[in-house]
Amino acid sequence: MNNDFTQIKNFLIDSRLVTKAVAEEAEALAVESGRSLEDVLVSKGAISEDDFRRVKSHILGIPFVDLRKEKVAKDILNLIPEPIARKHNIVAYRRTEQGLEVAMLDPLDLEAIDFVKKSLGVKILPRLTDTESIRGLLIQYQKSLKAEFGDIIQQETNILKNSTITTDEGEEALKKLAEDLPVVRIVDSLLAHSILQKASDIHIEPYEKEVIIRYRIDGLLHDAMVLPKEAGPGIVARIKVLANLRLDEKRLPQDGRFKIDRDGARVAFRVSTLPTYFGEKIVMRLLPDAVRGYTLEGLGFHGEWLEILHQAIKVTTGMILVTGPTGSGKTTTLYTLLDLLNEPDVNISTIEDPIEYQIPRINQTQVKAEIGLTFSTGLRSLVRQDPDIVMVGEIRDKETADLAINAALTGHLVLSTLHTNSAAGSIPRLLEMGTEAFLLTSTLNVIVAQRLVRRLTDNREEYFLTSAEIKNLGEKIRLKQVLEVLKAEKIIGPSVTWEKIKFYRPTGDLETAYQGRIGIHEVLKMSRPIRELITKGATSDQIRDQALEGGMITMVEDGVIKAVQGLTTIEEVLRAISE
Repeated sequence: MNNDFTQIKNFLIDSRLVTKAVAEEAEALAVESGRSLEDVLVSKGAISEDDFRRVKSHILGIPFVDLRKEKVAKDILNLIPEPIARKHNIVAYRRTEQGLEVAMLDPLDLEAIDFVKKSLGVKILPRLTDTESIRGLLIQYQKSLKAEFGDIIQQETNILKNSTITTDEGEEALKKLAEDLPVVRIVDSLLAHSILQKASDIHIEPYEKEVIIRYRIDGLLHDAMVLPKEAGPGIVARIKVLANLRLDEKRLPQDGRFKIDRDGARVAFRVSTLPTYFGEKIVMRLLPDAVRGYTLEGLGFHGEWLEILHQAIKVTTGMILVTGPTGSGKTTTLYTLLDLLNEPDVNISTIEDPIEYQIPRINQTQVKAEIGLTFSTGLRSLVRQDPDIVMVGEIRDKETADLAINAALTGHLVLSTLHTNSAAGSIPRLLEMGTEAFLLTSTLNVIVAQRLVRRLTDNREEYFLTSAEIKNLGEKIRLKQVLEVLKAEKIIGPSVTWEKIKFYRPTGDLETAYQGRIGIHEVLKMSRPIRELITKGATSDQIRDQALEGGMITMVEDGVIKAVQGLTTIEEVLRAISE
């Protein structure tokens, strides 16, 4: 199909969708570059993707369907699982005697067609459709799921309204409540729904007349559902049973953990309870059971700064610090580095609070302050375990900082996190703890500061910045330096200026505009000038200026680079940095 340029070109000209001159120029460029004619014409703006799909429909003899206003029955929609539908842009919408009609953006995606055919054992009838139709059908998945779980929860909470058991009852009564079928179904539905929604946290908040359930999705909290107050005691009791917490302890916070299997994957839930005026609030963090599959590139590192990190983990001594506020992805970055370092010829030990991911062949120790196992005491023991690499979950005080530095000085590679807003700000923070400047200059190798921004989906449109917007952007980033990086990494052409750079913004339903998150980073590599500044007691601003002079880019600048790539938006980057 892609190589049959002449047939497509002639049809485009005959249909007056493009002029003869444009078609012939595009054909020549396609042959020269090895790209498809569709890619060339769409990238030049000569024709829209949807118009080209209609051309494909005619030439392939595959019907084109407009499903923008189509309401698909739930049982038909669910014949194709949502992850497959979203990945391959294929949605079932009608079943007839001839077979199952599926709407697609690419009817030549034989892998998707074959998967559906084998899974369902029916004849598949591919139909071409447009982007808006697929987008609307994918949104129906979410609406269907919300309705399904909402119905289940509503039915079960209606049963619970007649329950007379409250959290004032004894442990045996609460245990009985936790095992009641309605309670079990409600909690199972909440957990399953949160996984499908790709939530990172579940908040269960009791109030005077209701219980509010909220999910954190892509860094932002969203109301998921409101339940009657009668559902609260049972939900709390059930989650406590799952997390092996004390049912009769309602005055003090508790922490626990449990795991469930969902579609072949294990998901861990880290549970935290907190007494409030109207009852116990519960927050659960959803964690994949393993970190396998993450890469530094996938986390958002690129170019020269990706190479700096790869070089840093080849060094056998010293420290790598990852900094940022809570929820900025620091631990995931550390685990990804550990996964790269995890070879049979090294001994890796960690001291963490909590252990978020489990990695094979790494010795992971959980902090238990109530019995005296703190970061500092755990680290003392770790260095006696003949480690090559040590990961300290967080440096919180002088004692832990001194022990980590000492480990780095005595032949270990140490990885840790710190709560600061920037890479340069980590050094004054460590000095404020009482760490000696000369020890920092001897051990620090690289400091990474990061935030997470929401990843933009294909529901987007291109636009160009106005002169005023470019000027405003220039107050936040160094335009010249960022332009040089964009050209060096071949993200834009060598002669492109800011006026001609494409940016992207969401279109249509904002619920589908973002999916997942990606990191924006600044990577500070220790250099001789920076070490000299540290020994002189320089401020974080002075250290930052020297790092910028040495080639570092800031998190905002890295975010703008990712906005040019279409991974996120400028507004999202500025929102993440201002938080």
